[in-house]
Amino acid sequence: VYKRQDTPLVLAIDHCSLIVADTEKALMFYSGTLGLQVDASRPDLGYPGAWLQVANKQIHLLELPNPDPVDNRPEHGGRDRHVALQVSDLAAVVQRLERDAIAYTMSKSGRAALFCHDADGNAIELIEAER
Repeated sequence: VYKRQDTPLVLAIDHCSLIVADTEKALMFYSGTLGLQVDASRPDLGYPGAWLQVANKQIHLLELPNPDPVDNRPEHGGRDRHVALQVSDLAAVVQRLERDAIAYTMSKSGRAALFCHDADGNAIELIEAER
């Protein structure tokens, strides 16, 4: 039987990891389109990848064999597992996605948000931060 703890032990999300087939190609999206900075302190883990800064958190790109199917994922990322990132200006994100010919769908919730996919089919939600 589940018993709720009075004091939560989990304080925050530290990072998320995404599997990619080609780190350099993935960086074209994450760094080139979204503007995330690469953390050069990533140690040699025995496989290619990159750590990307998202404020004081990170996205870890892992260039490893993918155990999940990458084809036939839902077109709308809101119907798939996804990483949600806050952005300062959704209109500017749309301009960059269109510049780089990256397809996207607007959030079905009515929020100022959209979903797109990286080159490996990972769904990314981009939500405009409240001002």
